[in-house]
Amino acid sequence: MSIAKKEYKRVTVKSLGEMKLQGEKISMLTAYDYSMAKIVDAANVDVILVGDSASNTMAGHETTLPITLDQMIYHASSVIRAVNRALVVVDLPFGSYQSDPKEALRSAIRIMKESGAHAVKLEGGEEIKESVKRILHAGIPVMGHLGLTPQSIYKFGTYTVRAKAEAEAEKLMRDARLLEKLGCFSIVLEKIPAELTKNVSSKLTIPTIGIGAGGDADGQVLVIHDLLGMTHEFNPRFLRRYMNLYEDMGAAIGRYVADVKAKDFPNEQEQY
Repeated sequence: MSIAKKEYKRVTVKSLGEMKLQGEKISMLTAYDYSMAKIVDAANVDVILVGDSASNTMAGHETTLPITLDQMIYHASSVIRAVNRALVVVDLPFGSYQSDPKEALRSAIRIMKESGAHAVKLEGGEEIKESVKRILHAGIPVMGHLGLTPQSIYKFGTYTVRAKAEAEAEKLMRDARLLEKLGCFSIVLEKIPAELTKNVSSKLTIPTIGIGAGGDADGQVLVIHDLLGMTHEFNPRFLRRYMNLYEDMGAAIGRYVADVKAKDFPNEQEQY
């Protein structure tokens, strides 16, 4: 007999734990502005991630590294004003938490106070343990992030699949257990073997969210620009495009330009 799915008027960190227990998959998407967040929230996405991927999608940088704390707060504030249901998680940007736990706490507090966000996300395990502890002790919910960690791209030198080797897979498992023990409410697993995702997810009581990590994570996340086909150069195996807005928007804009040039826009019905 199937268990009836619980309807959440407002998704919280507690809700995500309940979803894992009930076997209900968690949906998560990025958003960086009011208009997009309003659409995503109305579609009943469970978690909205204000990701440092805004550095790539919104600002055109090659990596996530250049985006600043002030810019993340700006994007998060815009998203929060649009959201009624989803849990909003905000990435702590590169340089705002890695070296100093006190700085990590100050950064997390600024995000929570100035944007109204519900939680923060940090990349890493053992190496950021003290930062995670300090933020959690202040009562701020923390989502972890293991596997491919884009803020460490220059350390890895590539965006290839992580934790294929036994030693790295064992470290990832240790880090996942540590983050759970510290009090993180969820962990993103990025671009790791599906079998490892299955193993980690089965060992943890907190939910895992996968991206390029197979179907056995407790939820999935994608970048909204990739899902909608607004980007077209990025084509990893894990990405499923649900629209092709790059071509559709380009065609629509082309028609507008043609109508303006032909003096067809505006017509008599489109003026006062």
